[in-house]
Amino acid sequence: SHNRQTPRTSLSFPKSSPTPLLLTNQKPQIETKLQALDAVVNDLEASVKNGVNVIDTGTFSSLLETCFRLHAINHGIRIHRLIPPKILRKNVGVASKLLRLYASNGRIEEAHQVFDHMSRRDKSAFVWNSLISGYADLGRYEDAVALYFQMEEEGVEPDRFTFPRALKACGGIGSIHVGEEIHRHVVRYGFLNDVFVQNALVGMYAKCGDIVKARKVFDKIVSMDLVSWNSMIAAYIHHGILAEAIDVLLHMLEAGFEPDEITLSSILKGDSSLRLGGQIHGWVLRRGVQWSLLIANSLIAFYSYHGKLDQACWLFSHMPGKDVVSWNSIISAHCKRPKALTYFQQMQQESIQPDSVTFLSVLSACANLGFVSAGEHFFSLMREEYEIVPNEEHYACMVNLYGRAGLIDKAYEIVTRKVELEADPAVWGALLYASYLHNNIDIGEVAAQKLFELEPDNGHNFELLMKIYESLGRTDDMETVRKMMVDRGLGS
Repeated sequence: SHNRQTPRTSLSFPKSSPTPLLLTNQKPQIETKLQALDAVVNDLEASVKNGVNVIDTGTFSSLLETCFRLHAINHGIRIHRLIPPKILRKNVGVASKLLRLYASNGRIEEAHQVFDHMSRRDKSAFVWNSLISGYADLGRYEDAVALYFQMEEEGVEPDRFTFPRALKACGGIGSIHVGEEIHRHVVRYGFLNDVFVQNALVGMYAKCGDIVKARKVFDKIVSMDLVSWNSMIAAYIHHGILAEAIDVLLHMLEAGFEPDEITLSSILKGDSSLRLGGQIHGWVLRRGVQWSLLIANSLIAFYSYHGKLDQACWLFSHMPGKDVVSWNSIISAHCKRPKALTYFQQMQQESIQPDSVTFLSVLSACANLGFVSAGEHFFSLMREEYEIVPNEEHYACMVNLYGRAGLIDKAYEIVTRKVELEADPAVWGALLYASYLHNNIDIGEVAAQKLFELEPDNGHNFELLMKIYESLGRTDDMETVRKMMVDRGLGS
């Protein structure tokens, strides 16, 4: 049986002792920590302006720690301007905290600049961990993994916080070989029995496609915590094996662990039946956690997936607080109805910043509804007003939008104008489908040829091309495509 451990909720770094400067500036009228920080930074800036040479490393270290805890990146930038370059080069403590502040707020280039100027970065894993984490959080997994191996090369000894970050990045690129190599390092440095590292190994193997190895690691965890159970449940859900996920959940309950919002949202994300989802909904109601953002958002997505829009809408309208995921879920639920665009307008009125997922749902709704000019408007709004760079899925939506409306030439122009779309099957697939809908053989043949290269085993593409030939009465060409399918083992 597994020993119960107190669930780990966050990483704690040593607390900095307050400096005299911080204490002398505490004023009674200051209401919030952020206002207090602002007052201290203002005073410090005034001192420097008046020619006072501030070289107290304890002050800088303490202020940067406060900025990190309050996510006060702008104050951090102001403090950075006040730190003499010599201190940043020589004092590892101050440089480390500045680097962590930048990396944890997505300012990875600035973080890397601090890193490059540090003279003794081989002394501890702390700065490396912060930088690896910063790259991984931005989805730049290759950079994060490369940094881990650079750390190895420079002889910096990893600690228990290094491996979970490196393994997360490894799961992001989906490379089992790199993951296995890092696993060997885990063994070499003696962290194999560290539950924090074991949980990360479970997640990495699951994301890299090896659910059997993920389970092997899980079964060897002696002192499980809540994250261990959640990692294994999420791993099975990721692989579409709901029955095993439920089995782990039952064992988790037997071991005396209470499922949290992460456990329950994972199960709801799986292909859960309405009965199971209803049971989970009942369970969260009895526990009084229905309005946890994560659970409410998962329930909205769950009911939408099962076509129960009334329940989804009721939940959405009664939520005490909504985030961008809540809005994305309800817009996506209505992606075949004009109501999707109404929700988007409401979202804008409530000053919620849409993200790339929001626009994907909005563009998808426009394509489904045949609202060409609205789709064009939202596409330019996304790029110009919100400065969101469209990805392949957004372009596939635009191809779909034009294609369904019969504007095949416009759809084709999008694909040929963007070099990075050349290798994206979703975009060419949308173009082939549009060609099939409107019997456009010229563009249909181009799209099909491209798809035969990109997805040689997808029989659906061959069938669509055959249907275009059939509608035009070109039986010889139909037969040619059928033979191609047989040669590739896709038909009889």
